[in-house]
Amino acid sequence: MEDLNIKQLTLAVRTIADEKNLPEETVMDVIEQAIAAAWRRDNGERDQNVRAELNMVDGTAKVFVQREVVEEDDLVNDLTEISLEDAQKIKPDAKLEDVIEDEFDVVSFGRVAAQTAKQVVLQRLREAEREVVLAEFEDKIGTVVTGIVQRVEPRVVRVELGKATGILPGSEQIQGEFYSPGQRIKVFIKDIERDNRGPQLILSRGNEQFIEFLFRQEVPEMETGAVEIKGIAREAGRRTKLAVTSTVPGVDPVGTFVGGHGTRVNAVMNEIGDQEKIDIITFDENLDTYIRNALSPAEVVKVEIDKDEQRAKVFVTEDQQSIAIGRGGQNVRLASRLTGYELDIETATAKQAEKKPKKNIEDDLFSAIEGQNEEDK
Repeated sequence: MEDLNIKQLTLAVRTIADEKNLPEETVMDVIEQAIAAAWRRDNGERDQNVRAELNMVDGTAKVFVQREVVEEDDLVNDLTEISLEDAQKIKPDAKLEDVIEDEFDVVSFGRVAAQTAKQVVLQRLREAEREVVLAEFEDKIGTVVTGIVQRVEPRVVRVELGKATGILPGSEQIQGEFYSPGQRIKVFIKDIERDNRGPQLILSRGNEQFIEFLFRQEVPEMETGAVEIKGIAREAGRRTKLAVTSTVPGVDPVGTFVGGHGTRVNAVMNEIGDQEKIDIITFDENLDTYIRNALSPAEVVKVEIDKDEQRAKVFVTEDQQSIAIGRGGQNVRLASRLTGYELDIETATAKQAEKKPKKNIEDDLFSAIEGQNEEDK
């Protein structure tokens, strides 16, 4: 590989800026970082703090090696630090914590340093490009968009979203769902992660917000505020529990979300796959009732709540126990997440089982009166 010529780099700035649709300052900054890295490779030491300045007018570059001014006794590394006494020989008015810069002219680099510079330019330009593209997605975080599966890898699926590419990690996929290149899928834009590899667009199909967004598209009453989702607990690909409520008297929240002949819930299931069951239950301010609803379709005999421990003992008849627990403990697990209470399923005694589950406030009232009568006897 030829030596890297500074004049060539200067000419390249505008071309790269046009091609990559990046501001010239960004490209200039990237090239200056590359010049500093290459100079350090050829002439300096790894620890040195080096910055470069490119002169676009005459196609020259200068490199500045920076050292911080410290007390003689505090001097640890003379590559990055300089004693106050030595600093004042270079700059008479130097004081502690100032930065002294040694200036060097740069014309071209040797072969290895040139390779270093080119690697830095390519890597940083890619990062800058991604930053510009991802900046457009900042305001789309928390929404659902349609993308095209680009590549299926063992741990992630890469999805093309117009200019940008996002990743769908294994943990955000719907279990049991298969993806194939070219397939159009809806994805929830979860976050933009910035790490050493540069910014990444993180997508999801397996989170609760994806379900909420899909229902929002199917249930116009959510926009008007007539009904709302109070909580979602989800195990993607298996089961979702949705707690819903109505703010308008006479509006059945569960029926609103299910839709006539199940049209609304079916539209959501068409998107996530019918292997995932969706339970829609009524939210209730009364915790006892809410826990009973959350454990649906199991019938509950009695609930004992411990608010301090955020736990509840739930008594069910023997034939309802497996329904309450669910396959692999799934029903009780999702109900616990939905209500925020750790639920322990226990078998009701024969005496408890004889009593029918309380259905409404009148039953509560009658049982209270009966209890009072018993005490009066």
